[in-house]
Amino acid sequence: MQISIATTIQRTSRQRRAAGPVVRVLRERAFQALAVVLLVSTACFAIVQSLPGDIGFRIAAGRYGYDQVTAASADAVRHELGLDRPAWQQLLDWLGDLLSLNLGTSLVTGASVSTELGLYLSSSIQLAVAALIAGLAAGATVGTFAAARPGGVMDRLTTLWVSAARALPPFLLGLVLILVFSVQLGALPAVGHGETGNIVLPAATLAVGLSGLFARVTRDAVVQVRQSDYVRFAATKGLSDRLVFLRHVLRNSGVTLIAYVGVQLLILIEGVVVVESLFAWPGLGHALVHAIFWRDIPVIQATALALALLVVVLNTVVDLGSLALDPRPRRREAVR
Repeated sequence: MQISIATTIQRTSRQRRAAGPVVRVLRERAFQALAVVLLVSTACFAIVQSLPGDIGFRIAAGRYGYDQVTAASADAVRHELGLDRPAWQQLLDWLGDLLSLNLGTSLVTGASVSTELGLYLSSSIQLAVAALIAGLAAGATVGTFAAARPGGVMDRLTTLWVSAARALPPFLLGLVLILVFSVQLGALPAVGHGETGNIVLPAATLAVGLSGLFARVTRDAVVQVRQSDYVRFAATKGLSDRLVFLRHVLRNSGVTLIAYVGVQLLILIEGVVVVESLFAWPGLGHALVHAIFWRDIPVIQATALALALLVVVLNTVVDLGSLALDPRPRRREAVR
């Protein structure tokens, strides 16, 4: 009975130590998210305050239209919204509301920013996930085939594809796709939201650039893993090429690829802002551009904050995925 209790205690202790890397990742990302909230909120507020033009006039124009705006209406809007107070007081009010999870209301529409942000965020996540899956699937597949024969025809074509994908800016690539598939062929809608075909062109615009990078990383990772000692040893044990690839090459290459996904997330989020504006996709990037134009400070701060936190969340998922594929950090914690 005592041996059984001691064994159970040891097993529980090992499980807790094995979960150490996961807890550490979550703790570090939580502190990072807090820092992001403070820095992004302050930076957005300072940038908006330094923009040229009269904030009160812009907000009044967004409410009533440029033809209906007068100096008196702009002054009334400025006084109503407290824009005539010192900037530091406005910032402290925003941070105080943020601590209570109150994002405020839009200065232009008067609608709740939290409600609008939920709609924008879901659309952006939908677009980002679709682009990431498409880019990762295409890039990993092409890179794996290119690694089969380094220096071969497929490898050279992959190098050309990577160069072309990186040379085309998302804005220009999106215009080309619109001209070809919407204007010339009429196969896909150029703008819109709510139907299955609406997401194809914006997701493809983001996925093309990502696929080229993923193809190159996958190719290099697979070539390196295949030259490793443990893969050669697995082959000497009599395992088939298929089992060696699935058990050793694929998983160990996946660790490198998943880690590289985290590096590309910032590029993906930046591309979302451009592509959403081009295709009129109602996401965070589209809302941010319009909020900057109308000087809608709560919407600007909320959308920028959501984009920054989205990067943190996705990086957390990548870190946890890397831990799932590579058990060595968990085992080191369990041994201690």
